[in-house]
Amino acid sequence: MVPLGAAATLEELETDPHPLLARLRAEEPVAWVPALGGWLVTRRDLALQVMRDPDTFTVDDERFSTGRVVGPSMLSLDGEAHRRHRAPFARPFRLDAVRERFRAPVTEEVGRLLDAIAPAGEAELRRELAGPLAAAAVTYALGLEEAGTDEVLGWYDAIVGSVTEISAGRAPTEAGARGYAALREALAPALGRAPESSLLAAAAGDAGGLARDEVMSNAAVMLFGGIETTEGMIANAIAHLLLHPGQLAAVRAEPALLANAIEESLRLEPAAAVIDRYSTRATTLGGAEIGERELVIVSIAGANRDPAVFRDPDRFDVRRENAKLHAAFAGGPHVCIGMHLARLEAQEAVAGTLARLPGLELAGDPAARGLVFRKPGALRVRWTPAAVG
Repeated sequence: MVPLGAAATLEELETDPHPLLARLRAEEPVAWVPALGGWLVTRRDLALQVMRDPDTFTVDDERFSTGRVVGPSMLSLDGEAHRRHRAPFARPFRLDAVRERFRAPVTEEVGRLLDAIAPAGEAELRRELAGPLAAAAVTYALGLEEAGTDEVLGWYDAIVGSVTEISAGRAPTEAGARGYAALREALAPALGRAPESSLLAAAAGDAGGLARDEVMSNAAVMLFGGIETTEGMIANAIAHLLLHPGQLAAVRAEPALLANAIEESLRLEPAAAVIDRYSTRATTLGGAEIGERELVIVSIAGANRDPAVFRDPDRFDVRRENAKLHAAFAGGPHVCIGMHLARLEAQEAVAGTLARLPGLELAGDPAARGLVFRKPGALRVRWTPAAVG
């Protein structure tokens, strides 16, 4: 019998991977997938094992996609090098620090963006709300005052596009290299400002031996990570609520459910669907014999629908009691450094959208797509504009 993984295609994994991931999780939880050139891990316990064991499954490999685009960073290093790169940035992203520094500007930006679109009665919310909000938050965090949101989004598109090409087995793009070069140039002034001016300046001032190039690489990671995953997180949450009127009605009736609704959306369709690791030695995982330095791909999307943990896993349930057990922010030493900021942005954006756009409904197909990063190609909606005068 042909192994399931051998028949998997990139098209299937990019469009609607969940039926395939369910079959793999049940029959081949660690499957060799030639289309990906690596092992795909779909069972939650095995996914967590990989993410929590950097001695056996590392990001520190010259093939790691992000490292090939922006150079070594906290995302592509392990052990002491990883700790040295991450530590200066970790403190400003603690929950209390994020709430103190970001709640007011995020709320203000959500209001500004909704003010701009509310009179129209229709919009594409991924690039008229979710993307600009995420870009504005990262711009504020990194001290990129001289750069506009559209310019920042352009760099981000180029860098993420290059990372995605590498993940699909293709070469990095020239556009990605140009985008990173432009970002570095724009970041340079922020490094010399007072530590209180931005999170980047604070980290650079307390860099613990990080060289200038190392600070830049980590800033690039925060740029594309902060925009890509947050944009997808917001767009997917709005799409899930609009696709499930009963669940939306529950959130409208009980606003305290919104935070859990966003966690449930992350579980059902994580913005980052896969993460890469490389085996440091020959090892056995889930019955599969993995050789040294082989690519091991953790399917966050597969782990998040594991029926051993999540009852009726394909159902969107804003009251799901264990929704926060999802792995959308990864785990282990590489757990997402910006998860508190991402949650804050998503909660403010979705709450503002539901409050400001009466009669909100879908005006197009919001299906998520993407091999690595999953979100709607476009999130077209319409509503009843408020009467003027």
